[in-house]
Amino acid sequence: MENKVNAAEIFGKNVFNDKVMRERLPKKVYIELHKTIDEGKELDPMIAEVVAGAMKDWAVEKGATHYTHWFQPLTGSTAEKHDAFITAPHKDGSVLMEFSGKELIKGEPDASSFPSGGLRATFEARGYTAWDCTSPAFVREDAAGAILCIPTAFCSYTGEALDQKTPLLRSMEAVQKQALRLLRLFGNTTSKKVTPSVGIEQEYFIVDRQKYLKRKDLIFTGRTLFGAMPPKGQELDDHYFGVIRERIAGFMRDVNEELWKLGVSSKTQHNEVAPAQHELAPIYAQCNVAVDHNQIIMETLKRIAEQRGLQCLLHEKPFAGVNGSGKHNNWSLTTDDGINLLEPGKTPHENIQFLMILTCILRAVDRHAALLRESAADVGNEHRLGANEAPPAIISVFLGDQLEDVLAQLISTGEATHSLRGGKLHTGVKTLPDFAKDATDRNRTSPFAFTGNKFEFRMVGSRDSVAECNVVINTIVAEAFADACDILEKAEDFDMAVHDLIKEYATQHQRIVFNGNGYSEEWVKEAKRRGLPNIISMVDAIPALVTEDTIQMFERFKVFNRAELESRVEIQYEAYAKAINIEARAMIDIASKHIIPAVIRYTRQLADTINAVTAAGGDAEVQTELLKETTQLLKKTKETLKDLEHDTEEATYKTPGREQAVYFRDAVFADMEALRIPVDQLEMIVDKEIWPMPSYGDLLFEV
Repeated sequence: MENKVNAAEIFGKNVFNDKVMRERLPKKVYIELHKTIDEGKELDPMIAEVVAGAMKDWAVEKGATHYTHWFQPLTGSTAEKHDAFITAPHKDGSVLMEFSGKELIKGEPDASSFPSGGLRATFEARGYTAWDCTSPAFVREDAAGAILCIPTAFCSYTGEALDQKTPLLRSMEAVQKQALRLLRLFGNTTSKKVTPSVGIEQEYFIVDRQKYLKRKDLIFTGRTLFGAMPPKGQELDDHYFGVIRERIAGFMRDVNEELWKLGVSSKTQHNEVAPAQHELAPIYAQCNVAVDHNQIIMETLKRIAEQRGLQCLLHEKPFAGVNGSGKHNNWSLTTDDGINLLEPGKTPHENIQFLMILTCILRAVDRHAALLRESAADVGNEHRLGANEAPPAIISVFLGDQLEDVLAQLISTGEATHSLRGGKLHTGVKTLPDFAKDATDRNRTSPFAFTGNKFEFRMVGSRDSVAECNVVINTIVAEAFADACDILEKAEDFDMAVHDLIKEYATQHQRIVFNGNGYSEEWVKEAKRRGLPNIISMVDAIPALVTEDTIQMFERFKVFNRAELESRVEIQYEAYAKAINIEARAMIDIASKHIIPAVIRYTRQLADTINAVTAAGGDAEVQTELLKETTQLLKKTKETLKDLEHDTEEATYKTPGREQAVYFRDAVFADMEALRIPVDQLEMIVDKEIWPMPSYGDLLFEV
């Protein structure tokens, strides 16, 4: 029996958190550092020097030999370069363990090899990492030993953001400033800080690593490019919330223990809908910390899985025919004195501040629906959006019966006089208590749903950073707050102005509110009638980054400048083209070197069997029919493979950017889908002993 783990005892043990800083830093240094963290004051280099020394001593006691500036370039994952604490050897051959304030505050990785979208030329190599002191440093223990990881932002020599964190921190400052403006108008003089609070639910698949290593498509692309459905998929819904299998339970236990040590409050774990699919959810955290924690979660899932002979698949659609994976970004605004600005209270019709904030958010989402959709744009997400627990590509807001009724009152009469109540839920069983039910149900088909005291953005892909969507949400809400404040600050009668503005926003933006079935064809038609964008492809979502409205908004709040946005457009198109190119070439490689030779071996065996049966005077009609069917499918495979080879080569001659991305989507991806059809049919015919890779059944059910 394994030793029991006490979560409370190990939680945060590898984090340089507030408790550690209070114990190890001089009181004056601790206070000054907190002014930087809490108030955004510039960090004094002398303070940094003391902090660096304390941080180094603490990390060395944990066994750390190296430190790294841990940052998030525009690759979707994290990056790090390890430096040892040791100094140059003295004359006697000894070394010291040192770490300066300058090394803590600033690093200098090579910026030329990361995606920059033209912001940096290849010969312009200098880039800087800057310490984000609002996100705690931590010691990660892995095969490399113990490494002190310092969360940082990453920017170019000329100051442009080359990462996910820099614009995220800018957007947090923007929404804080405008939210405080709004709160002051409502008479709140005590709150000094408003922070976006985020909780991120992470979905993932776990498969056996040895089977994974026999699937080149999974190795190269993260998803299965071929694969026939097994006799059973998720039809029975028996995996969802089912008993967690022993091997997976052991994996989850190790993941939780590691995350708790790193200060990640892993709270919920369960089986998801698809076989071999699972979910992990932490407790809410400050926006940038939550983003960092989600990266830690993804890295930990992959690392612990490998240690246990498993493989974690974070692709949005690793298996066709069953649910894909996403992550749900639960967003709210909280003050430093504990007020959740999205808490409607028991009588939301009387909560004027809440109604103002709510209608501002409706305005933000309606005005920037295409941009919000782009924030979840990813190659893998195109396979997932639109069904099976994933929201549609149409952005809408679910409010529930209670809030929709309040808005309807405001729109029709200009005044809300009541709020729907939840009532009692009667179970009909004497031994079970009746209990109060919520005033509204939930809607799993809505991409942007109000769920009590937060908005749940369900569109983000499972392997994506949630930084981008939170940058967009923070900034569009900051804009809506700012526009409202511009009007209300000039009003002679504040109460009347608020009343009129709430009604105006509710009326103008009611088209974005939809409480029905987002999967239905009727909604697609209704959304078109309302004028809501339906952007199915990532390629078509990307231009939303550089509309004039978008550029003006981001520049107004100093989150992005035009050059940074244009660079991200280039990076997105390039990422799409490269991803499809890798998938296409992987299909070509697998079909040419593995599948076609395997099918030929099978046809040869069939032919030998037919000859033997015929020579013995037997009836080989069934074998002959199988050989004919297999040969026809083999011919179709070769024909579609030839088309894919031609169009993949042709794509290299297209102009990089939108033209090339569109060609990969319209021509190359269509060829990939065409090639998969005969191959998957062949898998259902060819002897399993001959088929060159594990099947869906092997991967999904044999963990």
